[in-house]
Amino acid sequence: MPFLSALAPSECYAAARGKWHKKLTEWAWQLLLQVRRWYPEREIVAVADSTYASLKLLFRCRSLSRPVTFITRLRLDAALYEPAPPRKPGQIGRPRIKGERLPNLSAVAKDPSTSWKSAKIANWHGERERMVEIASATAVWYSTGLFAVPLRWVLIHDPQGEFKTQALLCTDLDADPEKILSWFARRWQIEATFQEVRRHLGFETQRQWSELAIRRTTPALLGLFSLVTLLAHRQMRQRAGAFRQVAWYHKTHPTFSDALALVRKELWAQETFWGSSEQIDMVKVPRVFVERLTDAVCYAA
Repeated sequence: MPFLSALAPSECYAAARGKWHKKLTEWAWQLLLQVRRWYPEREIVAVADSTYASLKLLFRCRSLSRPVTFITRLRLDAALYEPAPPRKPGQIGRPRIKGERLPNLSAVAKDPSTSWKSAKIANWHGERERMVEIASATAVWYSTGLFAVPLRWVLIHDPQGEFKTQALLCTDLDADPEKILSWFARRWQIEATFQEVRRHLGFETQRQWSELAIRRTTPALLGLFSLVTLLAHRQMRQRAGAFRQVAWYHKTHPTFSDALALVRKELWAQETFWGSSEQIDMVKVPRVFVERLTDAVCYAA
């Protein structure tokens, strides 16, 4: 569930106001560093899309005294190298930061000698399980004038041919390839979270005119999403199958609209339909009718 946010204006916004533009990778580093300061001993795994495949960001995460594991997509044509060879006794000059150039991952994927391992990944794009083939090894990613970052790459091949071969990177060289893939699969749940926040809580349709107002409202909406999720989870544990079903398919888990409706129903039932001791005239309404009315209104709101 979301717990931390930062307002990241675009480059055009900064240029129009004569301000220095702060890149998304810089914002990501600042947030990760803050989380690391809060939890100095806890293992932190950051999962992001290809926008954050920055050598500078990856190098920073690895350079911490307690490194942050970073997982993101890797281009199939990325320049990968062997580790730098050890220095010989008496050798002078600057130490080498990389070894010999390795074949591109696109060539590795087509190489008949590549060893593929079958793996069953849960929650693959919303599916329950998905069988894929993976190949993995370690290398050094380097670009001229930038940092040399040791990493573990993971190639993902679909035996059914429904998606093209793709690659991931992980800054933890000892991480298990299947674990890396399962970590990355959780990113799609985060994307679904932002989609639900936009659809139901007006995340991208705010009407403020100042940055400070947006800075206040944005984390409040994300916090509201977390609060609704926790309250609905408590209701679901107390009453199994408490969310609405439809005739054309069976839902095993509630959507966020179901969670929102459950919380509305709980709050409205306590405040709206509470009897008043000062009221003399009282009309008795069947509970079945009240429940039906509450259920219809909370979904229509």
